[in-house]
Amino acid sequence: MYITAFIGRASFEVMARDLVDSYLIRVLHVLLTERSVSRTAMLLGQSQPAISVALRRLRTLTGDPLLVRNGNRMVPTEHGMSLLEPARQALQGIGRILEPMTSFDPLHSTRSFRIGSPDYLDVFFVPAITERFQAQAPGATLEIRHLLSDVGYEQALASGDLDLVIGNWHTPPGSLHLQSLCTDELVCLVREAHPIAEGKLTAAAYACASHLAVATRNVAGHGTIDVELSRAGLTRKVTTQIPYFCMAPYVLVRTNLVFTTTRAFASHYANLLPLRMEPLPVPVRELHYYQLWHERAHRDLGSRWLRGIVSSVARTLVPEADRNAKPGQAVPLPA
Repeated sequence: MYITAFIGRASFEVMARDLVDSYLIRVLHVLLTERSVSRTAMLLGQSQPAISVALRRLRTLTGDPLLVRNGNRMVPTEHGMSLLEPARQALQGIGRILEPMTSFDPLHSTRSFRIGSPDYLDVFFVPAITERFQAQAPGATLEIRHLLSDVGYEQALASGDLDLVIGNWHTPPGSLHLQSLCTDELVCLVREAHPIAEGKLTAAAYACASHLAVATRNVAGHGTIDVELSRAGLTRKVTTQIPYFCMAPYVLVRTNLVFTTTRAFASHYANLLPLRMEPLPVPVRELHYYQLWHERAHRDLGSRWLRGIVSSVARTLVPEADRNAKPGQAVPLPA
């Protein structure tokens, strides 16, 4: 009998706590602040009997009078005063839950954003993103993470460890949101004094040459070049492998290696170093760059702002004059 009574009382206490809704918390906060039933009724737009009923419920739920008479006025009990701050915090939390997010102010944001990107975008894409990010959100934090594996980025997006992933996939994952950014094409990069003369890179010369390749496995670039070469019936003899794309131009300057890469990457370094671009001797499919994100960030205004930064940079990645001057140059897709 005692156990049954105890269980019944415990169940009642759990149910009673479930009955404390935002209305009762608001009544409690105003009563403790105003110390007047009539004043509370006026401020909340309720009748005095309704506030009196709410006060009785609160007294039952808390097991304390909360307010007691002291002459012509009411004063909070010690327990009542101890509930004032928790009630304020609870109302503030409820307000945050119920208030729709209708704006994001990057200028005053201190939020951290994380983008996953392959390292071959470091020299031309990432700096432009960083510049625009800092200009619009000087107090926010941007973290660029290299994608060094062809697994794991989907989970990182789902968990919030990454906000966005940028790369080029022929078949992007269907489980994520996707936006096309721009297209690019494969070309060859060699030193200016390379034994293969300018304009003389034939399929036979390509097959006989010694090639440089990046050995790192990354989600955006792993296997892309060899897949395209195989489709076109072209093979390459890789004699040197390096772990990072940004090492390649400096290796090329001192060797007779051939490096197959994207036009955007090659043109950047051809303007900086004694290197020249050569077209592939066979036609291959263009590469498509995308940004991917998870459903959890799809409606978030901060994430939408970040995606806008990335897409706006992609639209200006290749100057219009260069696109007109060089047929086949990377052409941004509609965002």
